[in-house]
Parts: sequence; structure tokens; C-alpha cells
Amino acid sequence: MSEEELNSYRLTSLEEPSDEMLERIMADAAADARRRGEDADRRFFDELRERINKERQRLQMS
Repeated sequence: MSEEELNSYRLTSLEEPSDEMLERIMADAAADARRRGEDADRRFFDELRERINKERQRLQMS
């Protein structure tokens, strides 16, 4: 299945996806979810490190 065929398909109640199409759609969705989760984790821990550093600086100044 070509990338064009996959991108042109729309999930509707009128047309069932082929097994190959459904597998590809689900794999793409899983990869996107993984990437978004990794990005969220990275942002969370970056923010946490930043807050810890600010608190350490504040405590050292006291």
C-alpha cells in the first residue's frame, strides 16, 4: 500500500479498511502516541529540573 493510498483513506461507516490498511493506521497511531508521550515526559522532567534548580538557588541565598 502506498503512502498516498493510506493518506487518502478516511475511516467511515461506508467503507471498511483492509487488514493491511488497519494495521498501518494503528501502527502510525501507536508511533505518534509514543512520540507524544516521550515529548511530554521530556518537558515534564525539564520543568522539574528547572524548578529544583531555582529552589536550590533560593535556598542558597537565604
